[in-house]
Amino acid sequence: MTAAAGYAPAVETVADVAAEHAREADENAAFPTEALAAMRRTGLLGLLVPAAEGGAGGTLPDLVDVTLTLGRVDMSVAMVFAMHCQQVAAITAYGGEKLRAEVLPAVARGERYLGSVTTEAGKGGHLMTAESALEHDGEMLRIDRQAPIVTGGPYSDAFLITTRAPGADSAAQVDLVYADRDQVEIEVTGGWRPLGMRATHSVPMRLRGAVPQWQVVGEHGGFREIATTVFAPLAHVGWAAAWIGAAAGAYGRVLRHARSEAGRRQFAPSSELVLLRLAGIRARLDAAHALLRHTVSVVTDAPDMSAAPVQLLLNTLKIRVAEESFAAAHELVELAGLRHGYLTDSPLTLERTFRDLRSASLNYANDRLRLANGALSLRDPGVRLA
Repeated sequence: MTAAAGYAPAVETVADVAAEHAREADENAAFPTEALAAMRRTGLLGLLVPAAEGGAGGTLPDLVDVTLTLGRVDMSVAMVFAMHCQQVAAITAYGGEKLRAEVLPAVARGERYLGSVTTEAGKGGHLMTAESALEHDGEMLRIDRQAPIVTGGPYSDAFLITTRAPGADSAAQVDLVYADRDQVEIEVTGGWRPLGMRATHSVPMRLRGAVPQWQVVGEHGGFREIATTVFAPLAHVGWAAAWIGAAAGAYGRVLRHARSEAGRRQFAPSSELVLLRLAGIRARLDAAHALLRHTVSVVTDAPDMSAAPVQLLLNTLKIRVAEESFAAAHELVELAGLRHGYLTDSPLTLERTFRDLRSASLNYANDRLRLANGALSLRDPGVRLA
């Protein structure tokens, strides 16, 4: 880590707590409240808050490092953390002075865990459009927003909500609005019974309330710029780090088991077949990790985040890491066999990693990004590789 080097003990503490409660959280589809409490207590929620506002002043590489570490023990915790940081980065980059002063120091103190409300029925997680309208109510802006998925919504202290701008004549005129929990009435409208990622507790919710004008992040109708420069890049980078971390953690557990006395009897580590399979899985992880680090370096230095080569790379990162991480988990299950690859009571917990990573290609669908990349490719006949 760089500017956030002092947070290494905090990361270790949160990872230990997450590991201790991971199985129970998965079995009960329960939000990782203990891990969140540790993030609050250690100040890790403030990783990306600028130092001037009391945070760690962390960078995108710091976010990747922390998310990779958390992903090794619990992918749900890693995703919760990365998505919170995405919200913090948006306020830091586009929030007005009053909003930044109100929110960022509180995040740094561990008092605000930020939830994201971007999904809508009919459009899924598509960021660039909104159906629900934000309406003027005197000097206030009235929100009435339903979302089929809100990660950690019942446990969030505040939300960033996408909604159609007041008076908008197009679904593409989208606002991003900050709302404290006490400014909105929250109704959980359904349950959360997924195959994997169970501890994210991503329930459907309805949020109704009103906020003052200064809680709009950026300009009215200007969410496209926020999505291009902050939301989409941090989503793809943060998700990729969580996925690679989860696959690497599973790979490490298999290696440690293979080197144990019991594992040597099962795996025969000198077997050429075992060695070939281990090499193939490691190659997937190294390639995915190299793509992640390269993408982070490009995003950090890019003068124009909307440029086709940058957007193509970001989408490719999401697609390839989703595929490679899940393929690695699948191959680990095959290698470990029925007892340690498939059964839920194995200490290697490969089946949980397998279930969690199956969501990766569906979390903003890979096919949607492939279609986008096809259109972006036509805008770049010079094939400028980022």
